[in-house]
Amino acid sequence: MNKIKLGLVFVLIVSGVVGFTYFSESAMVVRVLSVLVGLLSAAFVARYTTQGQDFYVFCKESSVETKKVVWPTRKETLQTSAIVFAFVLTMALFLWLVDAGLMGIVRMLVSQDV
Repeated sequence: MNKIKLGLVFVLIVSGVVGFTYFSESAMVVRVLSVLVGLLSAAFVARYTTQGQDFYVFCKESSVETKKVVWPTRKETLQTSAIVFAFVLTMALFLWLVDAGLMGIVRMLVSQDV
């Protein structure tokens, strides 16, 4: 029974996309609505498959875990961003100096008369 439901989900998604092309002469709202109706009805049917139920449980558990996260304060976020920005600037300067040095060495080697 689960495979039949998954097949129906696939058919509903395809019918939404086909509806988008079928209504090519209609207003864009109608075309987008055909895709949305196909996707929403497919999601409704998918909810009652084994995989859909597992995904629903996963989403609920993820939501619970997200509420447990301790988000940084504004001050912590700004401090961390400043440190990252300073590090990026330092590394950019370092890599520029290394590149310029290597370029100078290559120019010196190439310009020598052999």
